[in-house]
Amino acid sequence: MELFVTLTSPYARLVRAVIIEKDLQDRVKVTPIQTRTPDSPLYTINPSGRVPTLVTDDGTVYEESAVICDYLDHLDGAPIFEIAHDDNRWEALRLEARVRSMLDGIAVWGRELYRPKSERSPSIITHETARAFRMARALNSDAAAGLFDGPLSIAQLLLACALHIREERLPGFAWRRDNADLSAWVNCFATRPSLAETQPPPHPSETVR
Repeated sequence: MELFVTLTSPYARLVRAVIIEKDLQDRVKVTPIQTRTPDSPLYTINPSGRVPTLVTDDGTVYEESAVICDYLDHLDGAPIFEIAHDDNRWEALRLEARVRSMLDGIAVWGRELYRPKSERSPSIITHETARAFRMARALNSDAAAGLFDGPLSIAQLLLACALHIREERLPGFAWRRDNADLSAWVNCFATRPSLAETQPPPHPSETVR
């Protein structure tokens, strides 16, 4: 199988982390590909042009990180990320949805900042900046309550992919300053090989010229 990604996408990073957690490196080839250009080669593979995109051995194309993660998790018949139908199910789903909400907002904010300055929307940036800080405070409370402790989950990986980034990638998002419990959790969880091996490359502003 082949997974098409950009190395800076947190959604693609989530899938890459799942591949490592499931020990599927020999079954899934990870291929960086250019996106958001008129002639992106991804369009001939997936007309939406979104990453991550997974092409299975039989040529079936999957997009959307949640779907791809679920597919990969069930390949061996022994899923480790499936949320059990028990008393904790709704809390687990609620927590994962909260983290996805934060990541979705951060992604919108980040894409806006990468646009030329003349094309940026100040109102979108202001809205998503405020949302990100609100979500960080809420997730800090969740971390303090131990809600991200316990068995490995997609919610944990999502949270690390959202926040285990260099601040240069999202200027102004100094979320660690007032969220010590969340910061400590991210620092600890990010030592997992699946996160260490999928760390995004340095932002151009970090490159010494």
